[in-house]
Amino acid sequence: MRYIPHTEADVRAMLATIGVRTVDALFETIPRPLQLERELAVPSAMAEPDLRAHLLELAESNVPGSRATSFLGAGVYRHYAPVAVSQLLLRGELYTAYTPYQPEIAQGTLQIIFEFQTMVSELLGAEVVNASMYDGSTAVAEAALMALRVAQGSSQRILISRALHPEWRQVTRVFVSNVGAELVDVPVARDGRTDLAALERELEAGAAAVLLGYPSFFGTLDDLVTARALCDRHGALLVATFQEATAFGLVRPPGELGADIIAGEGQSLGVPASLGGPHLGLFGTREKFLRQMPGRLAGETVDVRGNRGFVLTMSTREQHIRREKATSNICTNVALMATASTIAMTLLGPRGLETVARASHLRAEETKRAVFALPGFSPYFEGATTYNEFVVRTPEPAARYVEALAPRRIGPGVALGPYAGELGDPGLEHALLVAATELTTSAQIAALAEGLASV
Repeated sequence: MRYIPHTEADVRAMLATIGVRTVDALFETIPRPLQLERELAVPSAMAEPDLRAHLLELAESNVPGSRATSFLGAGVYRHYAPVAVSQLLLRGELYTAYTPYQPEIAQGTLQIIFEFQTMVSELLGAEVVNASMYDGSTAVAEAALMALRVAQGSSQRILISRALHPEWRQVTRVFVSNVGAELVDVPVARDGRTDLAALERELEAGAAAVLLGYPSFFGTLDDLVTARALCDRHGALLVATFQEATAFGLVRPPGELGADIIAGEGQSLGVPASLGGPHLGLFGTREKFLRQMPGRLAGETVDVRGNRGFVLTMSTREQHIRREKATSNICTNVALMATASTIAMTLLGPRGLETVARASHLRAEETKRAVFALPGFSPYFEGATTYNEFVVRTPEPAARYVEALAPRRIGPGVALGPYAGELGDPGLEHALLVAATELTTSAQIAALAEGLASV
């Protein structure tokens, strides 16, 4: 590990060059209460071998998901990615500059984007799909902004279900508030889906769009067909959001159910969990709304000799067009993650995706039976139909089970107590969000049940 610290002479020379007397003077604009008034609590300098050994010891305190019994989900899922994905990513024609400004030298990247758009369009049932977004949270936030543009000022209200990922809700609130619009919460019914009666009452007051979950943060699937009818009655757009893209190997895609805009997370399609990122936002819409869609779009064309080629057909960011006409400040698509996802989807194919989805659902149902057989554990939502993720009502606060099972290398799920305020349900202190995938084994399910019972 190489590092070259600045000497005192170096620091004096740099300060003299920029006309500042001390290093502290560089931070005068930061309010005093926010400045650290003591030395950093770090150990003294080490020799390079000692430092490497120290860092290795710290790294080994982490437990990778592959060496643990994990039922974590909440937007990040452990699915198998074929070995070919990582190997093909190293090919030169795919490993080009992140932004394909010059199509003549970026045909590999542009074709991958084109194929990605085609596959995601089929996956989501969307007429048109962009080249990808940063992640699910920014995709959903951009969907809300797009809905406001399409509504053309008829309403500045966005209705958002409390069943959506709490962190995605927070990101969307920031985006929407900065354009002067209002984000209105819609409560969750007893079955874990959006309360459609409450939704209709809010629609009567006017709304540009409705944001629902399919699947939602709780693993449930909102009734998009009924929601579509309500939106038509009150003149609102229907935005379907999702956390688990593999669900569409088993359930009808949201585009076929009438969604105007579809936005969510594509991490489960060949992108490793990687401690939470980088991820892959998926975004689709109707063709008539194409010019209001954020991000970029790759298209197919022919060159002067009639050979097939690919170009950026649309790029609606301010770097390419007049700022007042830009639909997004998204700098680029997540090209490497989109490439990985394209390779994974190609290797899986429709039947493979259905196999993964069915296996994930069956493993989740097996986990339900094992957990709900324990005394004091029960479904948090009554009669909830879920995909591969569900909420358990725990006899003790859920955080206690997470803490107690960590030393055994068991991640029993996500304790929802910290999200109780955002989701408007204080009972979530006793709620554990549990996820299973095709990689979950019967032995792991038994270990989870045994661990929960022992706390």
